Amino acid sequence: MAAGAPAPATPDAVVVPPGTPPLTRRLASLLYEGILLFGVAWITGYLFSALLQYKTSSSPLLTALFQVYMFIIIGLYFTWCWTHGGQTLPMKTWSFRLAALNGRLSPARAWLRYALTWIGPVLAAVAYKLLVAATGFGTGRFSVAAFCACIPLMLLNWLWAFLDRERQFLHDRLAGTRLVMATAAPAQRA
Repeated sequence: MAAGAPAPATPDAVVVPPGTPPLTRRLASLLYEGILLFGVAWITGYLFSALLQYKTSSSPLLTALFQVYMFIIIGLYFTWCWTHGGQTLPMKTWSFRLAALNGRLSPARAWLRYALTWIGPVLAAVAYKLLVAATGFGTGRFSVAAFCACIPLMLLNWLWAFLDRERQFLHDRLAGTRLVMATAAPAQRA
């Protein structure tokens, strides 16, 4: 082998592409993102409640409408940030941004990535309902045991990075995006 040539990678070796932010940095950004999302969700949820007199005991139709509304509001927050500079505030703080593998992050790809981040939480919600129904746990309003059993599914998208050869999150792998250090050349916008 020539001097300076990289060693051949074994099939199960982790190969993190240059410019990929460390996993700890990405996970720390998620915590910060949660704090900011609390504010976004609280303000927009309050507006919905005030305008439509929505309470948790309201009709199932209004509850479904509220859930769709919140999904869209949070999606607008993320997709607008990602398509206007590739970063949310926590991503700026931790110095990384979102980029498409093909070099162009379109609004459709940003929405796809956002929708795919819900794979784990939706699977966890379905598993929770099935577990409660099958075991009888949760005769009250909430089952701690069933919830704890579903935590790995809820975190599936992010836990995936520990198994992925390039340490990519599941939603990035499926959407054709990746997180890169902000010092890398910005993606071209169409």
